[in-house]
Amino acid sequence: MLLAPHLRERSMQFLTAPLSWLCTVLLLPIPATQSPPSLAAQVPERGKLEVLAKEALENPRAYAMLAELCAVAPKRLSGSKGAAAAVQWGQKTMLSLGLENVRLEPCMVPHWERGTLESLVLVSASGAAPERLSVCSLGGSPPTPADGIEAEIVMVKSFEELEGLGERARGKAVFFNRPMDPVRPSLFQAYGGAVDQRSRGSAAAAKAGALCAIVRSMTLALDDHPHTGAMRYEKDACVPTVAISTLGAERLATLLSRGETPRVKLDLDCRWYEDAPSFNVVGEILGHEKPEEIVLVGGHLDAWDLSVGAHDDGAGCVQALEVMRLIKTLGWKPRRTLRVILWMNEENGLRGATGYRDTHREKIDRHVFALESDRGGFAPRGFESNSTGADLARLAAIGEQLRPYGIQYVSHSTGVGADVGPLHELGVPCAGFIPESARYFDVHHSALDTLESVHPRELQLGALCMAYLCFSVAEFAEPLGRVTPAPATQH
Repeated sequence: MLLAPHLRERSMQFLTAPLSWLCTVLLLPIPATQSPPSLAAQVPERGKLEVLAKEALENPRAYAMLAELCAVAPKRLSGSKGAAAAVQWGQKTMLSLGLENVRLEPCMVPHWERGTLESLVLVSASGAAPERLSVCSLGGSPPTPADGIEAEIVMVKSFEELEGLGERARGKAVFFNRPMDPVRPSLFQAYGGAVDQRSRGSAAAAKAGALCAIVRSMTLALDDHPHTGAMRYEKDACVPTVAISTLGAERLATLLSRGETPRVKLDLDCRWYEDAPSFNVVGEILGHEKPEEIVLVGGHLDAWDLSVGAHDDGAGCVQALEVMRLIKTLGWKPRRTLRVILWMNEENGLRGATGYRDTHREKIDRHVFALESDRGGFAPRGFESNSTGADLARLAAIGEQLRPYGIQYVSHSTGVGADVGPLHELGVPCAGFIPESARYFDVHHSALDTLESVHPRELQLGALCMAYLCFSVAEFAEPLGRVTPAPATQH
């Protein structure tokens, strides 16, 4: 989930430029009436898109599937009963759509639960009465001792600042308060510039001798809803850690700016359990000419447990299923096999994605394309692909046809998605669907990620664009070329 477009060339000079130069252009404007024959031959005739759009927009099913998933499995963090219910739902839904080779592919997943006690109380602030602040445990946090932790707060905005505190951080509650940068043109860039506090803050606080850590929520919204997410640390090398709402963070920062030394009391009963068995859910539409070659589309089935995970990533799951439903309903027979996968454990381990890679490693060269949707169900804006040169131009020609439905660019990126990342490691051409991001981090990993926050038409438009891209790639006379392998996945 990472980058947005940088710039767009509008000059018609690109039509005579070498294809090696075209990979730097984020949207290759190739009008249907002026397309080079070699590119025009790579996409279905325009009538195909009109037929697909008519079915998708007159008979939308993505939102109904999302409502059902959210009702059946509202809290589906890996290892939970909700995750198991989501797997059953995914299998049942694929069978109801008439997909072939529907199956469950096993993977062992981490199992962490937040428990029922999450309390951060400001116990000392200018002699005022104790004040409870809105927090949630970060994924993977250990519990506090039974009688909780009480400590004075020290605030930092960088790991270097924490190191500079030296012994002054020992025995304290470290408060990481570096906001997402609103000046960044992409909110995913802003998220990437702040999220290391969440992922590495607990381990850094433990190394400094602190008793616990408090992390500002990863959102630009100013509200009282904390946002959870995964931490990364070596075993036992962390302290109890919570995310605090942005309003709560502002409250603590104001007290500290006045020269006060507030104290807090933290109580958590979250805990780890043994790894649990789970599954990726897989189904197919077999290709009529090259069934051994795979065009893959998917989203991740697990979700954080503060809400129903409608945007992250229920939307991606139902969009991938809707891709298959649309093509099946229209009776289209793709040249290559279309495979849908609902991955398990993207949020706190990536075990489903790495398990899929390992299970299919010997046949990985048969995967000719993999598309992921994991940025929410907002209106379509583009696609990012790890392909370059002529292959990027081929994808951009498809994107140009989708302009009336919201696609504004097709760009190159090496960070096209977490679940397709392990496939990228092995040279598979991959892409990520990119919707509008302005509101995504308002709801991301929080109690606000509800069904009501998803607009049915925006969700369906995304599914339509994904379906046309997948079918078009499945129809290519020659598959996309292999890409430069990415570095090994770390999650």
